[in-house]
Amino acid sequence: MCFRQSNVFQGLSWVELNFHRRECAQFVPCAKDRTRCGCGRDRETHTKKEVFFPPRDTWDVTRHTELLGTDSYGTIEFQGGPHPIKAQYVRLDYETKPGLVLELLTKHWGLEMPKLLISVHGGIANFDLQPKLKRVFHKGLFKAAKTTGAWIMTGGTNTGVMFHVGEALGDTLTQARNNIVSIGIAPWGVVHKRCDLIGSDIVTAYHAISTPKSTNVVLNSNHSHFLLVDNGTVGKYGCEINFRKRLEKHIAQQRIITRSGTKNYRTPVVCLVLEGGTNIIRTVLECVTDTPPVPVVVCDGSGRAADILAFTHKYALEDG
Repeated sequence: MCFRQSNVFQGLSWVELNFHRRECAQFVPCAKDRTRCGCGRDRETHTKKEVFFPPRDTWDVTRHTELLGTDSYGTIEFQGGPHPIKAQYVRLDYETKPGLVLELLTKHWGLEMPKLLISVHGGIANFDLQPKLKRVFHKGLFKAAKTTGAWIMTGGTNTGVMFHVGEALGDTLTQARNNIVSIGIAPWGVVHKRCDLIGSDIVTAYHAISTPKSTNVVLNSNHSHFLLVDNGTVGKYGCEINFRKRLEKHIAQQRIITRSGTKNYRTPVVCLVLEGGTNIIRTVLECVTDTPPVPVVVCDGSGRAADILAFTHKYALEDG
């Protein structure tokens, strides 16, 4: 577990008052490995007061964690390029209300409400794209974000579909990229060198390079904002899924009023699918059966789930 003293001494900031983190409060050993807690941490990283050996208990986030004020937010400066690339970030509880998150994004981080939300889904493991498809994807995604004032939402790490989104944005000029909002939503417990991010309203250097033996993943440097979702676990995905769904749903329900004031409409959402596994098929099903339905754009030729969906759509009868 990582700790760093806060550099805020004159009361708590708005972020610290409204956002929280999760910490494991009891050591509950796994059935397969009694030296490791259900939260993913080993016994040595728990304090003595946390050690707890129930006879037949399974670690549960609602019973074995405590909610504390967030201790990690500020600005990341990605190193490795000619100039540092900056992104704002916050560590927040997986049950944080989406209204608070949207208030953070708009009122405190200064973003304008999106005229379009592009939610990108796909595989988290690395995969290759055909050169022609890569060119089309890069050009199309950048143009869509640039011309519509969209927010692009991904898993935020430097692997899989998130890498390809970052690469698409990284191909553009720095000035143009700075005007694009790309929000990464990742589990706090899988982020490489997350200890370096602990601090209140700090600016921290971050090298987007992980060691081969590391089980953690680095953040993608071409994202402008990061929401690092915390449920008290380490090395586990999943807590970010429902958080992201609730946030995207909340954004889609917001009304946008035109400058003339004559029209107002809800923020449109589009789901973009690139490669992916079986969970992506479920995501697409949820999109098309939602109320109202969410349009889905599938990149045929990107592999796995995307190709299956494209094939099915092409050959299925209109009545299903």
